[in-house]
Amino acid sequence: MDETNTISNKSVKPNYKALAPLAVFLLSYLAVSIIAGDFYKMPITVAFLLASAVGIAMIKGGNIQHKTEVFCQGAANANVLFMVLIFIMAGAFAQTTKDMGAVDATVNLTLSLLPPALLAPGLFLAACFVSVSVGTSVGTIVALVPVAAGIAAKTGLNPALMTAVIVSGAMFGDNLSFISDTTIAATRTQGCKMSDKFKTNFLIVLPFAVLTAVLYYFSASSSQIPYQLQDVQWLKVLPYVIVLGAAVSGLNVMLVLAGGTVLAGLTGLATSSFSLWGWTQAMGKGIVGMGELIIVTLLAGGMLETIRINGGMAWIIEKLTKNIKSRKAAELSIAALVSFANLCTANNTIALLMSGPIAKDIAHNFKIPASRSASILDIFSCFVQGLIPYGAQLLMAAALASLTPVAIMKYLYYPLLLGLGTLVAIWLGYPQKIRVPFKKKKEEAAAN
Repeated sequence: MDETNTISNKSVKPNYKALAPLAVFLLSYLAVSIIAGDFYKMPITVAFLLASAVGIAMIKGGNIQHKTEVFCQGAANANVLFMVLIFIMAGAFAQTTKDMGAVDATVNLTLSLLPPALLAPGLFLAACFVSVSVGTSVGTIVALVPVAAGIAAKTGLNPALMTAVIVSGAMFGDNLSFISDTTIAATRTQGCKMSDKFKTNFLIVLPFAVLTAVLYYFSASSSQIPYQLQDVQWLKVLPYVIVLGAAVSGLNVMLVLAGGTVLAGLTGLATSSFSLWGWTQAMGKGIVGMGELIIVTLLAGGMLETIRINGGMAWIIEKLTKNIKSRKAAELSIAALVSFANLCTANNTIALLMSGPIAKDIAHNFKIPASRSASILDIFSCFVQGLIPYGAQLLMAAALASLTPVAIMKYLYYPLLLGLGTLVAIWLGYPQKIRVPFKKKKEEAAAN
């Protein structure tokens, strides 16, 4: 077996110089974007390519062929390739359901259930449901912000408030959805089941989602909002409901996405939403749309391997854990790590890919369950992503509502409560371990 596959962070001498590729990435992506006045001026793929080249050059010993092979081993890591496969399947599913009309049908369904006095909290809950179903915060924002902005224009409600309602709900699903790239990245880097992470994550965020709905109710309680309902196309909602139910039940994510894509396609054919070729084109478009994320995932995996081999991750872990005396402090260090990465990249998925391997080692050293470390990673990446004015979510929402990101930020109750509340949850050790079934307890007692 190749020696590079057996080296662990513990056997590599800590070396801060190995972090140079990360510094190159931050300078080429963050610094250049700030100087240019456009955070998306520098393509993230180019920034990762430059950083990867530096990482390959810094590998000690061997020729360029050997160094490139080390990089490729990181890019071809099983977790990285599994994420790539899921991204491909998620892209096909998301675009198929969108072209089939499931998003519009889901919006109409949720709006039909809302009494006027509960419009703001109801839209928040609708955004939560849609984002959990479709697995993308940006997609949810694109679908629902125009609705929220239109209602605000007709009723006199604060458009910034109504836009923030949708962004908050979108970040709820970005954090929890089984087909969200953040959930996929968090669970795969920590090595836990999505269903286990969902249970732990949901127990943490549920109180803050409820409190957010209450705050939005009082923020918009003085208005009675009349709106015209559209007929609900119940059949088109079915794929979302089935996919969500199958995912929550613990079915393999690949089977969930494959089955969901087939069901959405058949529904689209049955309702004449598209032809057979239209369905194949939708799947192809969705897969191609995941291209940049797939490329970045591969480059990030290879770059992180070069940093690990040269001792960079060992150095970070050593510094992060040097003064840690408890599990709580270790969990806070994981939160700080992913938060810092997200501030620098303005992309919560990339932040998770960068910080996930380090967080896994910290979790292992301090006996933190994988489901909890995955939850902390995902929560704090979404907390930061939901609040930064240069993130894709706020930029998209502001453009659709003809607002500035800063105007929306003060009404983003959920991301703020999510971050602050989870810090309290870490301090209190909440939630406790999920109870084991009675039968299992009885067997353990008999064995003792």
